[in-house]
Amino acid sequence: MAKANQDFLLELLKTPSPSSMEMEIQKKWINYVKDFADEIRTDNAGNAIGVLNPDAPFKILLAGHCDEIALVVNRIDENGYLHFDKMGGINPKAAVGMRVTVLGFNGNVTGVIGVNAQHHGGLKNDYGLEDLFIDCGYNSKEEAKAYIQIGDLCVYKTEPEILMDRYVAGRGLDNRTGAFIVAEVLKRLSEKDVKVGVYAASTVNEETNMGGAYFAAAGIEPTMAIACDVTFATDYPGVNKNKYGDITLDGGPVLAKGAPINIKINQLLERTAKKLNMDVQYELTPRMTGTDADKMRLTGKGVPVSLVSLPLRYMHSPVETASFKDIEEEIDLIVTMIADMTGEESLNPLED
Repeated sequence: MAKANQDFLLELLKTPSPSSMEMEIQKKWINYVKDFADEIRTDNAGNAIGVLNPDAPFKILLAGHCDEIALVVNRIDENGYLHFDKMGGINPKAAVGMRVTVLGFNGNVTGVIGVNAQHHGGLKNDYGLEDLFIDCGYNSKEEAKAYIQIGDLCVYKTEPEILMDRYVAGRGLDNRTGAFIVAEVLKRLSEKDVKVGVYAASTVNEETNMGGAYFAAAGIEPTMAIACDVTFATDYPGVNKNKYGDITLDGGPVLAKGAPINIKINQLLERTAKKLNMDVQYELTPRMTGTDADKMRLTGKGVPVSLVSLPLRYMHSPVETASFKDIEEEIDLIVTMIADMTGEESLNPLED
C-alpha cells in the first residue's frame, strides 16, 4: 500500500469515532475526498458522501461505516468512578484493564478500567459491564462532574500497529477500513472514464442502528448498493471452522451469499475477480447480513445489494487485525467492476 494511502488509513484509525459522535472523522474523510470528487454531500444523519458523475442515471452506492463501538457513561458514583453501558457490541472480557479516552463534554480525559485484584478474589466468571468501572483519578462525584456528564462516550486508548509490514492492528478497524476503502475506490475511479454514477458514503451509526445507511440510500435512491464492511476471520487458534467457516487473512475479499444478496451483482464481482486472477472467499448470510446492506436494501422501492467484506481477526476487541493485501484487493475488485460497467446492466435475476 502506498505510504500516502496508509497514512490516511492510520489517521482514520487514530480518530475517535464512536457511534453517534462521528463528526471529527467525517471532516477528515471529506477533506481527503474533496480533491477528487465531483461533489461532496452530507445529510442530517451525519453521513459524508463523495460523488462522481452525479448526472448519470445508473447510480452505485458504496457504503463503509466510519463509526466504532464505544462505552457510554451511565452513572458517576460518590467517589468519582464512572460506570458505563455499551454503545455497540462491547465485549466485557476485552475491556478489563484497558486504558480509555473519555470524550468528556469539557475535553478529553484519560481513564483506566479497574479490576479487582486476583489476590482479593478477582472477577467472577460471569461478570458483565455492570461489574466494571472507569477510574480517571477523581476523588468525588463533584470533581468528576466538572469534566464528565451522563452520556459521554469513551473509546479504548490505543494506537494502530503495523505487524510485519503485512497487517494492521488496532481498535475500530470495524469499520474505518470500510470508510477508507470506499474513499480509495472513488479516488481511483476519478482517474478513469466511468459511465455510471458513483456515490461513496462514509456512513454513521452502523454499530448501533444502521440509520446512516438508511438515510444515505433513501436520499440517493441508488440503482444498486454495495456495503463494504468486515467479517470474521477464522484463521487463528481456538476458532471452530466447522461452525464458522474458513476465512483467512490474505485470502482475498469475502463475498456474501444469501437471501438479501442480489445474484446479478455477485456475478459481476465474480467475473471481475476472475479477470483479475484474484481469489475471493465466501460467507453465508441466509437471512440478514448484519451490515448496512440490510437497511439500504429496504429503502424506496427496494435496492439490489451486495456485501464485500474484509477478513478481520479479533472482532470488537482493541486489537482487531486485517491484511493490507486484502484491503488493496478489495479496492481493485470494486474499482475494476465499476470501471467495466456500461450503465445498461440488468440486476433482475429473472432476466438474462
